[in-house]
Amino acid sequence: MKRNNRDPRSLLLEEYEHYLALQKRLSDNTIEVYLLEVGLLLSAFANPETLNARELEHFITTMSKERELSPRSVAKSLSALRSFFTFLQLQKVRADNPLSLIRTPKRGLILPKVASRDEIEYFFSIINTHDVLGVRDKTLFEVIYSCGLRISEAADLNVDDYQNNQVRVLGKRNKMRLVPVGEVAQSSLEFYLNEIRPSLMSRSKPSQALFVGRRGQRLTRQAISKRFDEYARVAGLEMSVHTLRHSFATHLLANGADLRSVQELLGHSDIQTTQIYTHLDSATLQKGWEEFHPS
Repeated sequence: MKRNNRDPRSLLLEEYEHYLALQKRLSDNTIEVYLLEVGLLLSAFANPETLNARELEHFITTMSKERELSPRSVAKSLSALRSFFTFLQLQKVRADNPLSLIRTPKRGLILPKVASRDEIEYFFSIINTHDVLGVRDKTLFEVIYSCGLRISEAADLNVDDYQNNQVRVLGKRNKMRLVPVGEVAQSSLEFYLNEIRPSLMSRSKPSQALFVGRRGQRLTRQAISKRFDEYARVAGLEMSVHTLRHSFATHLLANGADLRSVQELLGHSDIQTTQIYTHLDSATLQKGWEEFHPS
């Protein structure tokens, strides 16, 4: 009979990874962060089942100082460790969660970067639409802005997800939502679907993807981000693809949209996540007031 000589901590970390992916259904990026934090804990303590709150608090404080973590990063680390001890409870490894006794540090409100309407229009204007890939790119970014999509959601769109001037979007945790497409993006999409996409499709490898590359393959998140960054650099704008999503939400609220509707359009499960855009709009108004009404 073969003996399993693997480190028990490695096995525990592997089981925790399965828990995060299959039961919690967290994103790959979040899982990566959680595994890093728990890996550091397991490197310092061989027996997490015996750890108490005081030992954990000392560990977190020491590691935060050594890694020069911001309050926001400390909060992420605590969230990862709290999740890990919840997992240990579910596995009957221990009965309590010592992280419940440790408070999360207060974080300052970090506002997302938003582009003005003029900056958005200028960004679109510098895309060369005399080239088929330029037409595709402008259409892609117009749809992202018009619908407030995450980059992964745009990459995952299929042709049949666009119907009746709406896109069917599969968001985080497989949550489906329907988002209306604005008139400008509608016009661009119709032209792209009828004139541009057929010329990009590969006959030997048919694809259902809405946005495709030169050989008909689905555009990846990395490819979309790279194209966007190139245009932003030419335009001289400090923006990322996600700036379009932030701008979509902020511009809607500035035009009188209610918070609950914006929450649904963005696919946020918690309205507090959407609430940050009200702070952002207030900050923008305050900045404008100070600019034109100096003391």
